[in-house]
Amino acid sequence: MEQKTTVNDITRLMEDWAPKKFAYDWDPVGLQIGRPDAPAGKVLVTLDVTEEVVREASEAGAGLIIAHHPPLFRPLKSVRTDTPHGRIVEQCLRNGISVYVAHTNLDVAPGGVNDMLAQRLGLSRISTLEETYREPLFKLAVFTPHDSVEKVRKALGDAGAGAIGDYTHCSYELEGTGRFTPSDGADPYIGSVGKEEAVSETKVEVVLTGSIRDRVERAMIDAHPYEEPAYDFFVLDQRLEEYGIGRVGNLPDPMTLEAFAEHVKERLGVPALRAVDGGKEEVRTVAVLGGSGAKYVGAAIGKKADVLVTGDIDFHTAQDAANLGLSIVDPGHHIERIMVGGVRERLEKDAEKAGINCEFIESAIVTEPFRFM
Repeated sequence: MEQKTTVNDITRLMEDWAPKKFAYDWDPVGLQIGRPDAPAGKVLVTLDVTEEVVREASEAGAGLIIAHHPPLFRPLKSVRTDTPHGRIVEQCLRNGISVYVAHTNLDVAPGGVNDMLAQRLGLSRISTLEETYREPLFKLAVFTPHDSVEKVRKALGDAGAGAIGDYTHCSYELEGTGRFTPSDGADPYIGSVGKEEAVSETKVEVVLTGSIRDRVERAMIDAHPYEEPAYDFFVLDQRLEEYGIGRVGNLPDPMTLEAFAEHVKERLGVPALRAVDGGKEEVRTVAVLGGSGAKYVGAAIGKKADVLVTGDIDFHTAQDAANLGLSIVDPGHHIERIMVGGVRERLEKDAEKAGINCEFIESAIVTEPFRFM
């Protein structure tokens, strides 16, 4: 009998791409409604979860909604079904629909919302606007008898340790002598209880990221012949890879601010936008941040951007940016809807690769609250 796809099967794919550790500490990402072992059936991808979107999911037979904006952003003190939030929870539970949220973690993730926006605008040489997370880097040193070096080294590499750039299974080996005395109750691989032993050993060193430390440690212990392997983890200070919010990149050719504003409207599908003129004749370097980006004006200036594309700019921030020579194009918060198609495409590929049978559909509901009159 074919095994049914569960909510957990799909959310694992999301977290492999946009892990929760990337999210801001105030952000309630993850499974908000439902349970991990519930059947997923179809998956509906949406920017926002509204009552209309829940009805859409129910009519489509979806068991899971993946959203960018959390429907339960603040803790509920009660679930009253005469309120909008209460009705959303009620309708989801009544129709067996789970809700999973990937918010700032999807903004930060490589290939996430901000990369989608940067690519849609045709930017090149894309980098992070502001770092928000850095993966800790460790070195593992394990002492291994000569006859087990290859087994241990392979187990470490297969678990993900020793990955440096485009190379895998990287390690360094150093010969030495290990000394130990097995105590009563020990079952030594080499030597006898109560007798000091001197064994020729190899120290194997590999680097690894903090996210896989537990997995690598288990793989090493499973592959090692000793009851009590001798090993050390060292924290390294090297910069491995930075993750952050927003993106900065270059246009193929410089544009006037007016021409760039028209380019944004066409590429992001918005009927109108607001612009702040920073006084430069042309713009070439572009910072982009989906959602509300007013507090990243300084970061954009620090990255020498000519223009910042983001939503929800307030009056005083606009004045300050203009005085500092930064232009702003504000096409609205809703440009984050680019994630609907992007998430669907990514999950379809990842699910197929993982052998997960699931249909992903895009919400057709427009959740933009503003109308241009």
